[in-house]
Amino acid sequence: MSDFLTRLPEFISNHPFLSFGFAGVAIALVANEVAHATRGYKGITPAGLTQLVNRENALVIDVSGIQDYEKGHIPGARHVAMSQFDPEHKDLAKAKDLPIVVYCRTGQSSSGAAKRLRKAGFSKVHVLEGGLRTWTEAQLPLAKGRSAG
Repeated sequence: MSDFLTRLPEFISNHPFLSFGFAGVAIALVANEVAHATRGYKGITPAGLTQLVNRENALVIDVSGIQDYEKGHIPGARHVAMSQFDPEHKDLAKAKDLPIVVYCRTGQSSSGAAKRLRKAGFSKVHVLEGGLRTWTEAQLPLAKGRSAG
């Protein structure tokens, strides 16, 4: 180990771009982990979502567009478009003590909804990691039409 440490300055001076690149990647990884840990909501897998619904009667909310929702959604999910998403709505406020799982097609829009829920005082907020895509990749069932929305 001491040989490594004595040769490290020589390596850095001989390979500055490689060294700066490594430092940049290391800083980005640490920043990503800190952001992930402090975002206020938890990511959940399709299997975890299924368990949460079965064991704790979690509320599942799809924030995709209505056309995407009608093409296919998680059975039992309620549709609320991001443009109309309001954590203070009376129907949603009733579920403040329930676990809530938010998802969209890819997992990008749902994080914004989750942040709004946390800011409104919801404590058990989850986002389906990878969105509906991971649900379908896990070969789990989809409902079509407006059946649950």
